[in-house]
Amino acid sequence: MSIQINLPDGLKISDFELSMLLAAKLFDEGLISTGQGAVMVGLSKPAFIEMLGKYKVSVFQYNIKEIEDDIANA
Repeated sequence: MSIQINLPDGLKISDFELSMLLAAKLFDEGLISTGQGAVMVGLSKPAFIEMLGKYKVSVFQYNIKEIEDDIANA
């Protein structure tokens, strides 16, 4: 799928950065996998995972209850 987005004049953002921002948000929301995100931005899966960290997105999708359960079962 392709989309067209009208951005404000003078916005200094590369196509890669815009794609990465979108992929990071979609991954963070649980809408795509790391593999899908990697394909979306043209990176390997390990490189995409590394980039997620630069965008402050964790690859660990645990909620508090899951973490507490893991600790209790350790």
